[in-house]
Amino acid sequence: MIFDSYSLLNCAILTPLAFAVIVCCLRPTSAAAIRWLSILGSLLTGVLSVMIYTRFNSSDAGFQMVQKITWVAPLDLSWHVGVDGISVVMILLTGLVGFAATLVAWDVTKRQKEFYVLLMIILSGAMGMFASLDIFFIYFFHELALIPTFLMIGIWGSGQREYAAMKMTLYLSAGALVALFGLIALYVGLPADERTFDVVKLVAFAKGQPFSAGFQHLVYPLLLFGLGALVSLVPLHTWAPIGYGCAPTATAMLHAGVLKKFGLYALLRIVLPVLPSGAEDWNWLLLALLLGNIVYGGLVAMRQKNFNYLLGYSSVAHMGFAFLGIATFTYLGITGTVLLMFAHGLSAALAFALSGFFFAQTGTREMSELGGLCKRMPFIGTAIVMAGFASIGLPGFANFPSEVMVLFGAWQVKAWGVKVGGATLSWPVIVAIWGGAVLGAVYMLRAVRDVCFGVLPAKWQQLSDANFPAKLPYVVLLGALIWAGVYPRELVDTIKPAAIAVVEAMEKTKAREPLPPKPKPVQAKRAVKPAK
Repeated sequence: MIFDSYSLLNCAILTPLAFAVIVCCLRPTSAAAIRWLSILGSLLTGVLSVMIYTRFNSSDAGFQMVQKITWVAPLDLSWHVGVDGISVVMILLTGLVGFAATLVAWDVTKRQKEFYVLLMIILSGAMGMFASLDIFFIYFFHELALIPTFLMIGIWGSGQREYAAMKMTLYLSAGALVALFGLIALYVGLPADERTFDVVKLVAFAKGQPFSAGFQHLVYPLLLFGLGALVSLVPLHTWAPIGYGCAPTATAMLHAGVLKKFGLYALLRIVLPVLPSGAEDWNWLLLALLLGNIVYGGLVAMRQKNFNYLLGYSSVAHMGFAFLGIATFTYLGITGTVLLMFAHGLSAALAFALSGFFFAQTGTREMSELGGLCKRMPFIGTAIVMAGFASIGLPGFANFPSEVMVLFGAWQVKAWGVKVGGATLSWPVIVAIWGGAVLGAVYMLRAVRDVCFGVLPAKWQQLSDANFPAKLPYVVLLGALIWAGVYPRELVDTIKPAAIAVVEAMEKTKAREPLPPKPKPVQAKRAVKPAK
């Protein structure tokens, strides 16, 4: 069969690249052919991601659809692909968001050829980083997907696009470089005859011979802050709001929905199973920073007047919940984090897509200049309301079960409990609920009110709603959000075995300090007889 086992993964990675090459061969004036070929490439990639998910055996905690081809034998560097319950869900997310992002790119009118080529490269890189089981290729594919975003914001963005592109470049490049130092330290820290870039071998080796506690204590913060910068962990978050505020719609969808999850994915795939003692040592700091994401991100979002900036700070706050699930070190919290990565990817992509639609017609995202859009655009207005409900975790959308699982996972951590009267309360859960539910509801519902309801300004009387083809990307994202919200068990059953495997690997990989040598038994000295 053509699509047997590992060929599905290879096709999902290479299909967008193949269409990028085809589009490169077209004349810039062939706008229709460029657009339809790009849509076809993203559609095929999305279909492949669905096929990978449906053929995945959710009862198996190991990697499936595995292929390994040695590339550089002395370094043990290989083309190694495969999926488990975590990566298969992220591949499904990439396929759905990639297809929707390509559909909404209709508002790009200049240099369409270059834009769609870069879009296909981002899609290929995202597929590759989630399917790869080799550290070199995981990092390579992430950079392959990340570099085009800087170009797209600088060329096709709006507002302070040059400043936004430069700020994103500095922050994300610095974060990726620090993370690279940490990954190299892992490689060098292995015995000379055991050095490998293979994730599976690295985790297996660490189980048998854990890195020392001192090594883990030094290397873990490099990876935490390097990868944390890519996820907008406070205080390394300031690139996100302005980057998304100035980015083209399709670029904001792919970065906020997919690429931003790389740091969280790498922590789950590589860092926690290999450096659990380091993670425990620095968990107090991660807890303080992620609560800063939730509370500070929510407070600043309340002050925003630009809809995209509000969505950017909302994304910062949601990443705090994702980090909270990781910080629990429980399978319930980790499962909730992966489900939240999927849910936030869909809801963020949907919100940015809707923002791009009314921006294309009004030329503004300032909420004070909008209002009453539901009167002229009932479908778009309704979709904005539903996206807002999903963002604040309303039951029926995927964000609700994911955040509930994260909070219950955090409640299980005994070290976070504080006795109040006769009850033991988890203080991070209380802060997270207040920051996420209360502040999130305030800023998101107020934004929905300002954009969709009230008096319609006279200058927007000529606005038109989305036609039937233009509704497709929003229907795809909303449908996936509701499916995962109404029946989350489908995804939870897929994620759970892999999440349990991460927790078990952490338990087996904790640094075991050498026992002190046993004292030698003291032999009683023979009594010396006095000389006669």
